[in-house]
Amino acid sequence: MNAFIIFTIIVHMIVSVGLIVFILLHSGKGTGVSSMLGAALPTTSTGTGIIEKNLDRITIVLSLIFAVTLLILMVGYSPGA
Repeated sequence: MNAFIIFTIIVHMIVSVGLIVFILLHSGKGTGVSSMLGAALPTTSTGTGIIEKNLDRITIVLSLIFAVTLLILMVGYSPGA
């Protein structure tokens, strides 16, 4: 295994854990950690708070990084070689 694949595996593992954490931070139907943290902040016209929008953005970025690292590992990783 070369250094690039090892680095990609490490990034993939960190992003996987981060994705799990940020998905769990999302609120369900008006409840959850994000609504607890953002209860004092005003909401926009759509009813979604600032914290929830930032959680959405971070989750989307992490999922894109996850997909890219997954594709890199599918193409470049060969176990046992």
